[in-house]
Amino acid sequence: MYEDIRCEIDRGIATITIDRPEVYDAFRRQTILELNAALRDVTADDGVYVVVLTGAGDGFCAGADVNDMPDWHEEMTKEDYAGYLWGVQNVVRQLRGMNEPSIAAVGGPAIGAGCDFALACDVRVVGHDAVLREGFVRIGLVPGDGGGWLLPRLIGESKAKEYLLTGRDITPEDAVELGLAVEIADDPLAAARAFAEEIRDLPATAVRYTNELVDPQRSFEDYCERAIEYQWACVNDAEHHEAAAAFREKREPDYDRDYV
Repeated sequence: MYEDIRCEIDRGIATITIDRPEVYDAFRRQTILELNAALRDVTADDGVYVVVLTGAGDGFCAGADVNDMPDWHEEMTKEDYAGYLWGVQNVVRQLRGMNEPSIAAVGGPAIGAGCDFALACDVRVVGHDAVLREGFVRIGLVPGDGGGWLLPRLIGESKAKEYLLTGRDITPEDAVELGLAVEIADDPLAAARAFAEEIRDLPATAVRYTNELVDPQRSFEDYCERAIEYQWACVNDAEHHEAAAAFREKREPDYDRDYV
């Protein structure tokens, strides 16, 4: 079904892998089309509880493949370029917008838009060889895929500008210290999947609504209003009833799910 990515669903966890290891999983236009399609599919699948995004081989996503990039100012109009960039931005938009928690397993370079794909996920696990780099300014570009919006909200404006204005690398140690990553793992994909399994095995309605509620741009009053609606939905959810019963009876909950 796909040429540049793999999308595998295993017991409620969707793993989307950018599969271009020969170029450290840099993307071409086909890759972006496939990423957008896969994200649409998994978010529409009621059997998916968590999404893991990763790259094949030694990379995560090294940004745009320079071998596939046109001579933009010679070959494209502004409208053409806007359409191309919208597609890249939409990967970030979909990752940000899904209710299912998303985890980036970053084992290697996450550069430019690839960095933005990782930042758009809810959680990041990094390997010892991971590099997060908003390197746009070094090639005379702006962070057009979301990084200039995402990074300040994750680590604060001043620190974000340090990385955005210099294109410096965020090392694995930096990522953990800054709160960008939850851990440095020998096998980041295995660690991400273990984290995904922990989330998957909790009441799904509560997980999805909790993930949606966490939005630093939301006012407190909006948060409270939504929390009433979401909490009422949870109160009437069968998995809440089972979780509460299991707690009272000192046993593990048994949710009625058929994993794919």
